[in-house]
Amino acid sequence: MPSTDTANSGRYWFPKPYADTVARLRVPSGFLLVAAFAWYANPTALTAALGLSVSLAGMWLRAWAAGHLAKNKQLAQSGPYAWTRNPLYLGTLLVASGFVIAARRPGLAYLLGAVFAFVYLPVIELEEQHLRKLFPEYAAYASRVPRLGFVRPQSIPDGPTSPRFSVSLYLKNQEYQALAGFLAGALLIVWRVLL
Repeated sequence: MPSTDTANSGRYWFPKPYADTVARLRVPSGFLLVAAFAWYANPTALTAALGLSVSLAGMWLRAWAAGHLAKNKQLAQSGPYAWTRNPLYLGTLLVASGFVIAARRPGLAYLLGAVFAFVYLPVIELEEQHLRKLFPEYAAYASRVPRLGFVRPQSIPDGPTSPRFSVSLYLKNQEYQALAGFLAGALLIVWRVLL
């Protein structure tokens, strides 16, 4: 894979037809991960505590991001979007990683890595292409803020972006569904520990 940031160079790691195809596989691949996790999980009290702590941090990041995201209406640059361009995906990666830690199965880590690399990264590129077309200010934003890493936030340019968390955006983005999934996974982990 090229080492340059595709958002800045205009080049992409994945061919568009491939990215379009795997975009449709994002939800089914999530169900594959859940099924593998449910089948193979063998948590202990310690791994459950550590893993669920990591997952909870990912849920917090996802919730924070959802409360700053007005999809297709304005470019999100406040809240976690001032630190990273894809806090929802980064939060998802933390949630899944926490469940892998809790499950205590290295094979699940390999599966998660493969799904993230070959499904989620192409989807991220597709979404960035869409945002680049939709918002002229996206290129400047992408040059300041990393795709999946963190950077110390600079001041947000003047514009309609609200720096405050919005409960209505959280609800509109249906982030409560991710919370319900997290709670179901956490209950499964606790149930397995108690068996």
